[in-house]
Amino acid sequence: MSVYEIGLRLQGKSVLVVGGGSIAGRRVPRLLAAGARVLLVAPEATTTLSDYAAAGEIQWERREWRSGDGDDAWFVLAATDAPEVNAAVAAEAEARRTWCVRADDAAASDAWTLAHAEFDGVSVAVSASGDPRRAAAVRDAVAAGLRTGEIEAPRNRTTRPAGVALVGAGPGDADLITLRGLELLRQAEVVVSDRLAPQELLDMLGEDVEIVDAAKLPYGRHTTQEQINAVMVERALEGKFVVRLKGGDGFVFGRGAEELDACLEAGVPVEVVPGLSSSIAGPAAAGVPVTERGVVHDFTVATGHVPPGPQSKVNWTALGAGNGTIVLLMAVKNRAAIAAALIEGGRAPETPVRIVENATTKNQTVRECALADLGVTEAHHPSVIVIGDVAGRAREL
Repeated sequence: MSVYEIGLRLQGKSVLVVGGGSIAGRRVPRLLAAGARVLLVAPEATTTLSDYAAAGEIQWERREWRSGDGDDAWFVLAATDAPEVNAAVAAEAEARRTWCVRADDAAASDAWTLAHAEFDGVSVAVSASGDPRRAAAVRDAVAAGLRTGEIEAPRNRTTRPAGVALVGAGPGDADLITLRGLELLRQAEVVVSDRLAPQELLDMLGEDVEIVDAAKLPYGRHTTQEQINAVMVERALEGKFVVRLKGGDGFVFGRGAEELDACLEAGVPVEVVPGLSSSIAGPAAAGVPVTERGVVHDFTVATGHVPPGPQSKVNWTALGAGNGTIVLLMAVKNRAAIAAALIEGGRAPETPVRIVENATTKNQTVRECALADLGVTEAHHPSVIVIGDVAGRAREL
């Protein structure tokens, strides 16, 4: 079967959805994203749909479908578990010359919902003669090509974003950057990158993209934060779109707030794209949950860049006295002093510890020890150190 593909602009228009099951749960978010005013008619609904109704994002009438429900609708989705109800909804819609999708029977449906993906302002919709699995497979292949750059989607320069985007690139594996972060990176004219940002992401950039190395090696040479701020602002004021690419999340011990303030003070438009923080992703990649039901109900993320003492703003005594998970970033150099402070504060010397080095990358290494032995256990930058009962319950992945 062939179809005539078309895009519906549903902003402010009424859409009737009959049935509150999983299919409706998948379709309603896209209808809302398109700006449609959704009327849901169903005796019961999924948690997601009921949450939409509670928030006032959709209108939900908790009852069976009745003739006339679609009188004001521009588009109808029949998605109940009863074929006879879907057939009746579709027949009434056809009589009123309103397009209707029957979720249960593609052959009997006058309209189909196409397999859809969106990236960098490009929307892709695929039909495959009524075969949803095949359509989804092709959709996924095209979407992957757009994300990796294998499929070019040239952008009109006039639509390029302005200013600066502060993008968290995730814990190490290039695949763990968010779709929004990747979308903006593909449009960048200048990229200011840290050494902990996945370098594979830089390989996908065009030759005309300026890459500024803002590497800051621990306890060695470094670019000052003021220099980084100045480069971002200067390039943005020249009219170039700048992406500040940082490992993990720039707002977790990453000075993202300082960079945000620099842009705002200079009047430069700025967007923040959160990244997957290594403080949580690192342990998870090693099979260590930072919390676990019945084991621990809290966790603290602390920087070990400054050793325990007058200059540290971390209350190591309080952390030692607690029983929650402690996650340490930038703590390799000071790990012995930190372990001693925690034990002095009351944490048991035999408390399990896991050291996750180069988390999520092909070079990931996991070492285990007791807290008392942390100072003499091998560890290298970049590492995430997990202290607490959950560290003794690690799973082999």
